Amino acid sequence: MGSATGEKAQDGSSAAVRNAVAAGTGCGCLLSPVVLTGAVIIVVVIGGLGVLLAPLVALILFFGGGDSDVPARTDQVIAVLQGDGSGKLDTSTVPHDLVKPIQDAGELCDAVGPVVIASQIEKESAFKASLVGPHGELGLSQLPPGIFTRYGKDDNRNGKVSALDAEDSIMAQGRYMCDLASQAKQMTDDGVVDQTGTGNSVLDLALAGYHVGMDAVRTARGVPKTNEAQGYVLAVRAQFARYAGIAAPPGGPTPGNSPDPARSSRVTSTPTA
Repeated sequence: MGSATGEKAQDGSSAAVRNAVAAGTGCGCLLSPVVLTGAVIIVVVIGGLGVLLAPLVALILFFGGGDSDVPARTDQVIAVLQGDGSGKLDTSTVPHDLVKPIQDAGELCDAVGPVVIASQIEKESAFKASLVGPHGELGLSQLPPGIFTRYGKDDNRNGKVSALDAEDSIMAQGRYMCDLASQAKQMTDDGVVDQTGTGNSVLDLALAGYHVGMDAVRTARGVPKTNEAQGYVLAVRAQFARYAGIAAPPGGPTPGNSPDPARSSRVTSTPTA
């Protein structure tokens, strides 16, 4: 599918979602299960799976936030969810003691902002700093041990480098994401990435690399067309509106969702430069 066709598909899927919103609010309900199911079918048929489901997720975020001004904000939520995550972090949406490290990590490179960092932490650990993953991943960012060894530093200056230290974990996440984004940019510049479809932005490639490894991204010439890879990218993007302070998913605007259940299959090898 060409880029023009992809843009038309995105426009069509967004329009379908807006129609579903109108149907839901017109019947006096906040997107009933019947309407939501219809929206899923419409968006999948028009836009396909993967990142083109973003408008549907925007609906979920929107109605979870309880905002009644649907027409005025739907486009804004969709734009943030489909954007590059470079917006300003709403500091009220993260624990106070994590504001500075999240902002610092989001300033390490232009490709990865604090909204992306916060959204990944939500997906990885639900802000549980003591979380232990199935393959030895530790802390907020749940980096595999080999990855943390490469990117971790004593960022909180307590005399040790530990993934259980919030600042060490978050800054290592930021460095790793910036490295992945740099690799993704090089792949794009070299023509390695398939640009005939959608969902292969530098950020999407970096997010997929974080979860399934950059080798898998290179082999697929983009975000692998698997539920694991595309689901991770979409799940992180689904949090952008929350941490940008635009709308909150079900459960409210503060951290506390369950951590990533698919982490058991994460690639644990260190990336190539």
